[in-house]
Amino acid sequence: MEGRNSEPRSRIGSERPPDEEFARAYALGYEEGIRTALREMIEHAARGHSPAELRMLLESRVARLAEEVEVKRRTLLAPPRRAVWATAPAPPRPWSGSPAGRSAPPVTPGRGYLVPEPRPERALSLIRGAAPGAPRVLLISRRPPDLPGVPDDRRVDLRPSGIDNPSAAGSLSELSGRIRNALEGPSGAWIYLDALEFLLTSLTPELVLHFVRWLLDTVEEARAGLIVSVDPSALEPRDFSRLSHLFDGPS
Repeated sequence: MEGRNSEPRSRIGSERPPDEEFARAYALGYEEGIRTALREMIEHAARGHSPAELRMLLESRVARLAEEVEVKRRTLLAPPRRAVWATAPAPPRPWSGSPAGRSAPPVTPGRGYLVPEPRPERALSLIRGAAPGAPRVLLISRRPPDLPGVPDDRRVDLRPSGIDNPSAAGSLSELSGRIRNALEGPSGAWIYLDALEFLLTSLTPELVLHFVRWLLDTVEEARAGLIVSVDPSALEPRDFSRLSHLFDGPS
């Protein structure tokens, strides 16, 4: 009669090997979370908030954390954004003012459109085509353009502050809050942005890219639309590549 082996069965080979890809993704997400939290603290402190105000702001942020994590989870599980590059051939200038110019391609809410161009022309045509039927249009521009067919009560002009503001990062945080407030209400709103070059005069490319990423997540959640006009020469090639990847590349 054989006795029972008292040696514990070796588990070598039965355990799953460490998942390097999962560990790296988790670590990167952890790093991004800490980096974002520290940046927000710096931004609030730079705006001159008192310790009591800082505590209130941070407690409010913590209270919304679970909701924001759930939104991010749904975003990651959703089908990839089919963001579209406006790559139609450029028509004869002036694109934005000529009534005989080629009609702009259709755009739909819930997605982002990146328009690389030396100056806002095709992007203006896109927003002017989409704006008349939108419940609200947000224009993030140092010089908000005219939008025929859009009454003043349905447009929101947001002129970003930057190099002329003693707290550029704080101004970006304030801009984000105003965008969030303006998107409350019916879906189908549109955001037009042609101020990235201006923001880059006083903010780091990393912070500007983080802002664009936040905009894309926000318009997807609100079923709004985003049109971004940017001069590629205003960014380093690496930063422009990162910007384009936020829009998932060409469709």
